[in-house]
Amino acid sequence: MPSVKIFSTFSLFFLSILAFSQNGDLYGNVKFDTKEPVLGAYIILKSSSFQKEANSDINGDFYFENIPYGNYTLQLHSLNAEVKTIDITINTSEKNLDVTLTFSSYQDLKEIQIAGKTLKRQIEDKGFAVNVIKTKEASIRNIQTNDLLNTTAGVKIRQNGGLGSNVEYSLNGLSGSSVRIFIDGVPITMYGSSYSLNSIPASMIKNIEVYKGVVPGHLADDALGGAINIVLHNSTKNYLNASASYGSFNTFQTNVNGLYRFEKSGFTVKASMFHNYSDNDYKVSGRSVVVTGLGGAQTPITARRFNDAYRSTGGMAQIGFTNVKWADQFFVGVTSSDDYKEVQHGAFMTITPYKDRFLESDALLGNLIYKKRDLFTEGFDVNVNALYGKRNRIVNDTVAAAYSWNGERAIDFRGDEYEYTWGSQQEGGPTLAKIERNVAAVRTGLSYTINEHHKVLFNHAYSSIEREDSDALRTVLENTFMGTRDLYKNIFALTYELSAINNQLKTSIFGKYYSQKTLSIDPAIATDSEGNDTVVDETVKANNKYEGFGFAASYAITPTVSLLTSAEKAIRLPNETEVFGNDGDNVVANPSLNPEVSNNFNIGFRFGRFKIKKHAFTISTNAFIRDIKDRIGLPIETSLNVDDELILYVNQGNAKSKGIDAQLNYTYNKNLGFNFNISRFDLTSETTNGTEFDIPNTPFFTMNGSLRYSFKELIQKKSLLNLFYSVYFTDEFSYLVSQGSNTVGDDFFKVPEQLVHDLGLTYSFPNRRLAMSFDIKNIFDEPVYDNLSVQKPGRAFYLKLNYTINKF
Repeated sequence: MPSVKIFSTFSLFFLSILAFSQNGDLYGNVKFDTKEPVLGAYIILKSSSFQKEANSDINGDFYFENIPYGNYTLQLHSLNAEVKTIDITINTSEKNLDVTLTFSSYQDLKEIQIAGKTLKRQIEDKGFAVNVIKTKEASIRNIQTNDLLNTTAGVKIRQNGGLGSNVEYSLNGLSGSSVRIFIDGVPITMYGSSYSLNSIPASMIKNIEVYKGVVPGHLADDALGGAINIVLHNSTKNYLNASASYGSFNTFQTNVNGLYRFEKSGFTVKASMFHNYSDNDYKVSGRSVVVTGLGGAQTPITARRFNDAYRSTGGMAQIGFTNVKWADQFFVGVTSSDDYKEVQHGAFMTITPYKDRFLESDALLGNLIYKKRDLFTEGFDVNVNALYGKRNRIVNDTVAAAYSWNGERAIDFRGDEYEYTWGSQQEGGPTLAKIERNVAAVRTGLSYTINEHHKVLFNHAYSSIEREDSDALRTVLENTFMGTRDLYKNIFALTYELSAINNQLKTSIFGKYYSQKTLSIDPAIATDSEGNDTVVDETVKANNKYEGFGFAASYAITPTVSLLTSAEKAIRLPNETEVFGNDGDNVVANPSLNPEVSNNFNIGFRFGRFKIKKHAFTISTNAFIRDIKDRIGLPIETSLNVDDELILYVNQGNAKSKGIDAQLNYTYNKNLGFNFNISRFDLTSETTNGTEFDIPNTPFFTMNGSLRYSFKELIQKKSLLNLFYSVYFTDEFSYLVSQGSNTVGDDFFKVPEQLVHDLGLTYSFPNRRLAMSFDIKNIFDEPVYDNLSVQKPGRAFYLKLNYTINKF
């Protein structure tokens, strides 16, 4: 099997690598001479050819990882202390440092003229339309990763229900498979349905990078609308973190993750586990939530969802070496997960919900990670991530009885209970359909820093899915005639980065090559020339090859004002579900889909960070155009062709998205924080006669705001209390194409204007190991929808405990 050979080759190759340079980690703690930890100290570690930046956390802790052995200068800056400079030497795999700053009156950081930039700022300065989300505060709150993303300009999270329901990520109007999700550069889809973003504990996440429209070459994939990259912590500091939360709808979530490194040998063990469960029995109402009585009379009710429970469990274990001569990181490991999801209805909420239809999934994957800076020669870095394994999914739908939204058997106009003639909840007949997949992925990144102004990067991503379908309710003969579905994808990217004009100008120029092969084989009976029936394979295959290219550039007009622009000819290849279908998600196969092609453009400014005494703020804005050919999506609906159960992806034709988003971040004395963003765009297509219309099922106008205030030592000495408030606004939109002056029945297809408020608090105990948080979602219990009539949870309460050990 090609995927096995590739995985084995990479494993053997990287096990044999031996290099000569050594790196170490620096762990530090900074306090005032009053013994109080310094929160938010700005720390620069540099030498003549090296520079990194960090900030201290609420405990005053900071760290730098993968530091080449040598002599360095450490600078520490704080609003409440004078600058301190220390000379240090890194000559061991782990160095610990305690620093004391002399507390003084307010220091104006403008006068300090700090030349260094945080990692967040470095990423945003490359010219891409990118937002970098920090997760330090969120890691101890009872909020999900998706909640963090939903507060970012240009990002809209669209979820069909409660915990475990299908989620789509919309970036500047493009959503679904146009937006790729990565975990450390590996597509999350390779891990199976159990590994959603909400399954990854925020404590494991270093930051989240959101690229809109134009995606850098190192994330080699066919991400036409943008990409979300979850960057996990890769520190080699020993730690253990555990959290548990419980809340409304019997929702329980827990996770444990940790790392232990043996200092002398560099041998390292990493592990994480999670478990999620929810009844999802929240209340719903609306046009489709009715009980049908005698004579067919329909009575609207407020009902609880009764067939929507979700459970997921998973874990990851890795062993290897860190910060040794031949590798900065080398891990081999295994990832395992399984989930169970009940299905309440089809694509829409209908008057007859499902009962006892459910999905089961599992995955078992082996993985390999190898990272090395300065391999063989200074400036040459290597990064390889590979995985191989199996993913399975079962659809169970064998109950013929019809049910009403009150959870009882449905009756016909005579008052008699009835069953569906097709013998199952979804039209199509009883099924125990099983999809078995062998999956493989190898992602390789090579980069060479020629000097401080020039850098070249090469990235390759290979992925394969070999799929077999079967159904336990079919006969042996019928299963023999079930086909196989295979998909193989290769993407290459070459990037050149330039820094010029005293680092005021930064550019990135890249080219991408896409290749995707799909193969469908279906056994069939054919009659030969002698009249005998024989089994033959009906084969449908496609081999698509495309090229793309783009650039990103930023120019620092002043130290606090930058112009950013980027453009890309982007390709999005049809994915496995769109081409081959998926019974569990009610998706019908469409092997004739063409790839999407889009010309993407961004231009924007960033103002700040401006500091006026204790005030600090940043403003960023981005205008964009997405000119799309052969857009893939659901059929453009009219009131005459809506299918309330099945989903078929089609090429909708050409489309164009254009708009603007903006974001404001403000802080005062590091106690008060305020964030506000706004996004407005148009997403249009044309009829065959050239008439332009809005593409339905798209929210065109959104606004989000959040407020945070910190109280120090309010209840206990050395404790910290944070209060949070968030508000989300989504304008009215419709699932139906505008019918012009004919608006009869249009209200049924409208998703109303929504304004949702959340409130939360987090209390960190004096030892800073234990934190407790309490959150109220949707305070005013407003009806919330992302798609037509598919209602999301109302008011909900959640309590979370988080415990961390950073030194043992």
